[in-house]
Amino acid sequence: MARALYIHWPFCLAKCPYCDFNSHVRQGVDVAQWREALIADMRHEAQVAAGEPLDSVFFGGGTPSLMPPALVDALLAEAERLWGFCDNCEITLEGNPSSVEAANYAALASAGINRASLGLQAFDDASLRFLGRLHDGREGLAALDVAQRHFDRVSFDLIYALPEHTPTQWEADLRHALSLGTGHLSLYQLTIEPGTRFATLARQGAFVPLDDDAAADLFDLTRELTAAAGLPAYEISNHARPGEESRHNLAYWRYQDYCGIGPGAHGRRGGVATQRHRKPENWLASMAAKGHGISEDRGLVPREQASESLLMGLRLAEGIDLAALADRFALAPSELVDDDKAAFYTQQGLLQRDGTRLGVTPAGMSLLDALLAELVRADLVLA
Repeated sequence: MARALYIHWPFCLAKCPYCDFNSHVRQGVDVAQWREALIADMRHEAQVAAGEPLDSVFFGGGTPSLMPPALVDALLAEAERLWGFCDNCEITLEGNPSSVEAANYAALASAGINRASLGLQAFDDASLRFLGRLHDGREGLAALDVAQRHFDRVSFDLIYALPEHTPTQWEADLRHALSLGTGHLSLYQLTIEPGTRFATLARQGAFVPLDDDAAADLFDLTRELTAAAGLPAYEISNHARPGEESRHNLAYWRYQDYCGIGPGAHGRRGGVATQRHRKPENWLASMAAKGHGISEDRGLVPREQASESLLMGLRLAEGIDLAALADRFALAPSELVDDDKAAFYTQQGLLQRDGTRLGVTPAGMSLLDALLAELVRADLVLA
């Protein structure tokens, strides 16, 4: 049964480099139509995955912080009616740090949002321009200040290991971030993924990506400074004061069931992977024809679920319990990980064992992708 709900709002504030939808929220959106459709999609999910109260609700997507507060209120009321909410249910809204969106925060807090996650990404204007962001540094900090006044919990993200990024620069930015008083930080290394704008620019020689050794030094510096400030890494890129970890993201990483509604939303519930139609018009057409927006629902065999559980769970500082995982998917622990390689990397100080629990050490986290490729049984990944 699902304990987490993801609500995807596809519309953006303006043309941005991160999505294909790019509809202006304040022009041409029939809010009544979207309220009816999102609630119907939610009811479909509740029919197959209700039964336990929700521990978290997450509004993500294009620019959810520009959702009409009355719509947010209606969606939360329906979610509570269908599932019920746990005590202190975490209700997060993802937002860009613009002044237009910040003006909506008071009303969104009144509608029930109690946690905000802001995409600051950088403090200086040059880095923000490189990253393709629409806000500047001053506007980002102003939006963060407004968020901290209206929401119980606030997180923001920064991106490091940009071209020519030095330890001195990153240390100054990170100390500034830690001084701002939030209980959660998401700190991501810039990665150059094939097919992205950054990959094209790098190939054209517009910039030279930071080399791996320099990026690893910045990763180590990140963990050192956040731990010293009382926000240790609980996941490879996420840092929090104890008790302020993102419950919603923990549901993903712990491979718990969650429902996703709205265009482009994904979900995992009852051994089934769900994917909604990505384009809003296709999602609405599906809602009208079938009463849900699902484009694909695919049953996952136990070995595939076990592989996903390992790949997600080993991102966490807490690691995974191999015995519990094996029991959950009716497999032997030896079918999950390569025992010889686990023993070798434990001796190398990259893994740690505590009874049946296996985790990646801080030294191993900077090599996580390579470790997972070695450690997780190949026949699981290929299941």
